[in-house]
Amino acid sequence: MLTTQCPHLVLLPGLVNDSRLWQHQASGLADIARVSVGDLTKGHTIAEMASDVLASAPAGQFALAGLSMGGYVALEIMRQAPERILALALLDTSARPDTPTALENRSIAIEKAESNYQAVIEELMPKQLHPQHMADAEMVSMITDMAMSLGNKTFIRQQRAIAGRIDSIPSLAFIHCPTLVLCGRDDAITPIGLHQEMVTEIEWAELSIIDNCGHLSALEQPTRVNEALTQWLAKIVR
Repeated sequence: MLTTQCPHLVLLPGLVNDSRLWQHQASGLADIARVSVGDLTKGHTIAEMASDVLASAPAGQFALAGLSMGGYVALEIMRQAPERILALALLDTSARPDTPTALENRSIAIEKAESNYQAVIEELMPKQLHPQHMADAEMVSMITDMAMSLGNKTFIRQQRAIAGRIDSIPSLAFIHCPTLVLCGRDDAITPIGLHQEMVTEIEWAELSIIDNCGHLSALEQPTRVNEALTQWLAKIVR
């Protein structure tokens, strides 16, 4: 049962994801945390998204978890207001800026999204999911619906914000709260090495690798992710 001792937990979604990305965490962690999902659809930069989250977050301190783009925003929040964060979870994300190749691919996707957005989302799907989950019609349909509901304008705005993000590696050493770094073993967008790098740089970080899982771990392996998040939250509950 939820008690006054339970921390607030703010969850940050990825590129053209809405609260449905975190549906299993919102329900599965409801007894141990006061869960809310941040809105990353308005800001034009990662810094603006971070400011939006801080402005709408519960007063005082809270635990923070971000997946993919949400992780980029979480790292920016750690720069803007580290004193407000009780614990940090970085899922399927990276502290590094885009490589030249990634920037070029992002630019191509932005241009294509102007005229054929659905095709862009279809091409992105196999990069996001483990092959076995590509056969899950319900999961694929829900991910597609999230993206189509938010629309190509949000996709383009978020892609430009991601492309313009800064290098977060230098600021990792200043993170001094319990930190979970988690990724799918078969994450094709942000591979394991990028997560191992963050664990090396963050003093209190622990790494969790989820088998049979691609980039969208919160949806693909919710039970395993909830177990990891439960153990992480236990570190801040008296």
